[in-house]
Amino acid sequence: MARAKYQFLPDLSEDDIRLLDRVSDWIMAADEKYITKFSAFLDERQCLLCEKLMASVKYENYRLWGGYENAARRMLCVYPEYGEAESEDFPITAITLLYRKEDKITHRDILGSLMGLRIKRDSVGDILVGEGKSAVFLRSSVAGEVTSVLTKVGRAGVKLREGYDGSIHIGQKTQEISGTVASMRADCILSLAARISREKSAQLIKNVGIEIDHMPKNSPKIPLEEGCTFSVRGYGKFKLLSVDGTTKKDRIHITLNKFV
Repeated sequence: MARAKYQFLPDLSEDDIRLLDRVSDWIMAADEKYITKFSAFLDERQCLLCEKLMASVKYENYRLWGGYENAARRMLCVYPEYGEAESEDFPITAITLLYRKEDKITHRDILGSLMGLRIKRDSVGDILVGEGKSAVFLRSSVAGEVTSVLTKVGRAGVKLREGYDGSIHIGQKTQEISGTVASMRADCILSLAARISREKSAQLIKNVGIEIDHMPKNSPKIPLEEGCTFSVRGYGKFKLLSVDGTTKKDRIHITLNKFV
């Protein structure tokens, strides 16, 4: 019965349904009791599901925020009519980690140290890694524990301070790929992106699946649109940058980015 409510969202897991049910309850509470609710940190797929739910019920009083612009992991705030959700209202605390530039700390190192403190994954937002400096966005209720206990990440000693000054460059490296495809089907575009045959591409999508804008699919025939991101386990993540016209033989010129 619960799954039937969300027929506009295919391929939902039980966890997805629980999330959508909870958010639906928050919408009702905001409308009827003027209650504001904040979620834990959501991943990109969960954020997209929430946005699609809001669009389906035409509910506009919500905001997704992760502590800085363009965050991947964000919290959802659902608030009543005439309310608002300012950035500072979110229970998010940024922590900056300082260490020697010679110490090469990774995202996995920081996340592992937090998990070692028994911090739940949904209490941790984005982790930005720089040279001699990193930042982590935490649920405010766990930030105090982290700042008082965490002194090492891996083998590196770290000093912690509250706040983030925005100085860590977070641009992701990409490699441009361009070429022609017979159609905008997922198997055709993955074939170009991953440098594999269309037949192998189709089998991969059927057997392993493809994520398109964070939504899992298993049909090689599904069309991809300009601006979408897609990924297949073992082959990486890509973005379809542009569709650039057709050749005399009606093949389609496209340009992709591969995230490296």
